Amino acid sequence: MIPQTFEYTAPKTLDEAMALLASGGKPLAGGMSLIPMMKLRLATPEHLVDLGRIKDLDYIREAAGELHIGATTTHYSVESSALVRGKCPLLSAAAGAIGDPQIRNVGTMGGSVAHADPAADYPAALQALEAKIVIRGAKGERTVSAADFFVDAFTTSLESGEVVREVVVPVEQAGTGTSYLKMPQPASGFAIVGVAVRVQRSGGKITLARIGVTGLSNIGYRAWAAEKALEGSAGSADDITKAAALVAQGIDANSDLHASADYRRHLASVYAARAITAAASKA
Repeated sequence: MIPQTFEYTAPKTLDEAMALLASGGKPLAGGMSLIPMMKLRLATPEHLVDLGRIKDLDYIREAAGELHIGATTTHYSVESSALVRGKCPLLSAAAGAIGDPQIRNVGTMGGSVAHADPAADYPAALQALEAKIVIRGAKGERTVSAADFFVDAFTTSLESGEVVREVVVPVEQAGTGTSYLKMPQPASGFAIVGVAVRVQRSGGKITLARIGVTGLSNIGYRAWAAEKALEGSAGSADDITKAAALVAQGIDANSDLHASADYRRHLASVYAARAITAAASKA
């Protein structure tokens, strides 16, 4: 449980950090995932570049109908922000479901997103929100959708020397109902299965449905078939049950000591039905 020897640098500006990363440094955000991996020597970086001292990466602000959240903003800040709670309650709910208070006070949104744990809470919410990830590298900035950012377990579209600068999510329209529910692993709090839902209604029918799932597969994903089944329906109990049964369709489910693949598929349908029902009741 002792990491190998490494160099530690704490730059105060993003430009300084980018120069250090270009020379082979590995970014450290909150450290809630990286440090345990280093202790087990599953990760052995020779040089850590701590982004936590860069004040320009810690913010939550609204602009042009979107919320912009800096990479080193803590989970607690996202959970407790009046702006996020009022303008994007789904993201606040996901942040509040992460780990425990100690983790939420130190762990960061950018760090969690970049780590891309297949059982993390943010991927489900960001998929349902159709969020965008702003990436900073030596050649400048680029923006990718959440759907394109998450590639595989612990794998993202980040290239060498790049970091997440901010996450951008839309301000919810009036009348949108959201919900995030999960079955947590008791010790870690990670999702055995988690489901994030956004629903809009008009004229007695569901006009928009977005469903993000985490924990079930090796990557957080959109449940397209379930969304299609919901849109245009009245959102009755039977409609919700039929749609929820589709969230695991075509998915190669994870299986481990916590839950078998079949049990995870069952949980996905159960939690999807509950999350859809809760979101629809608010729409």
